[in-house]
Amino acid sequence: MTLASSVIVPYAAYLRVYEPLAAFPERERTHWARYAKRDDLPGAQDELRRSLADLLPVPPVAVPVHESADAFVAVVDGVTCVCPWRTRLRGWLALEELPERLPGPLLDAALPPVVRRQASADYEQWLERNPDARPWIRSATWHVPVRWFVLFADGEREYTKGEEGLILRYRTPMVQARRRVARGLKVLKEALGEGPLIDGLVDVGRWLEEFHPRSLVELDYGGLVHVVPAGQLEDDRSAADVAEGLAALKDGDGERAGSAYERLTDRWSEIRNRQNAS
Repeated sequence: MTLASSVIVPYAAYLRVYEPLAAFPERERTHWARYAKRDDLPGAQDELRRSLADLLPVPPVAVPVHESADAFVAVVDGVTCVCPWRTRLRGWLALEELPERLPGPLLDAALPPVVRRQASADYEQWLERNPDARPWIRSATWHVPVRWFVLFADGEREYTKGEEGLILRYRTPMVQARRRVARGLKVLKEALGEGPLIDGLVDVGRWLEEFHPRSLVELDYGGLVHVVPAGQLEDDRSAADVAEGLAALKDGDGERAGSAYERLTDRWSEIRNRQNAS
């Protein structure tokens, strides 16, 4: 993340892919196998703290000088899976999006043009050597994109309190996520023809195809749990609303689809309002 992706707020949700060790080249596989056995594995808050630390230097650090050697680890049916942080790559990708998120004067104050130009030049050189690179983590500030919920079922929702506080997440096998993307696209294209939701879901589907078929896909509310009242989090059934909306569209029931979409937009509009008030 670093400054490029956390210049505004740490209140972000994450879409992550955990790949089995077999998906990695031998050298990297050996690193992750040893890494996964550590007793002091860092968590999401550790990643956030490290990214915010890059706000302090002058001039600011747009992206890390070296790529992170850390990852999130999950054991799925006895198989160790890892989700590399890849903070340097994600910083470069976020840097490209900043002009759309921040007014010019604010962007120049946070990241002077000379810093951005150097970071972009470094990324171009790196990309020539790594043309197939892709991040294992996607993030969204102050909301969860509707298209992400298409990948999950309400029964896969987990709302618990862990060592780092409240956790609201969904986890599903890659095969299920891909199947739901395909079904969702079919329904949306037949009902709507085209639109930003379809374009976004196509993009997510292409991203998922880059990973091992036995991967785990996770939607983590991340820092959003700190800005949404606990009662509202407990009642949040956004994946169920999206599933109901798609089912209604498939049945040709526009009224039911509209009700599901209204519940969804009302919920996330309230959270967006907290961003504007902060």
